[in-house]
Amino acid sequence: MTYRNATVTDIEALHKVRMAVKENVLNNPALVTDADYKKYLTTDGKGWLCEINGIVTGFAIIDTSENNIWALFVHPDHEKKGIGKKLHDLMLNDHFSKSDHSLWLGTAPKTRAAYFYSKAGWKNLGIRSNGEIKFEMNATDWQNIQA
Repeated sequence: MTYRNATVTDIEALHKVRMAVKENVLNNPALVTDADYKKYLTTDGKGWLCEINGIVTGFAIIDTSENNIWALFVHPDHEKKGIGKKLHDLMLNDHFSKSDHSLWLGTAPKTRAAYFYSKAGWKNLGIRSNGEIKFEMNATDWQNIQA
């Protein structure tokens, strides 16, 4: 497994992973465009990916303008290999090495993603107006988790 920064040349492979997931399915692919990926990989964020034998198996993207986790997805064929955890940790380590701003994300309740973030130490702030759980991680909590 190789982990590296994602670039705009990876967008097609990232979107393939995004469209393959079984949970948090993107029913309308037009809702997440190449322009969205490009924005978060260049001006408004940063991304990481995992490759196995040159094939992208997972990725994570942070929206640095909103301090939001925009994406963290692992292809179903590569789940339970620690890819999501490693991408998560790369993303948070990078963010909190540069900023003290808390991060937030939203995900559907009673999902593997909600369990993943709870287990990773994210604070559940309750249900948002769109029905998702809002999670938050601050720099102090992340440092304590890493210690």
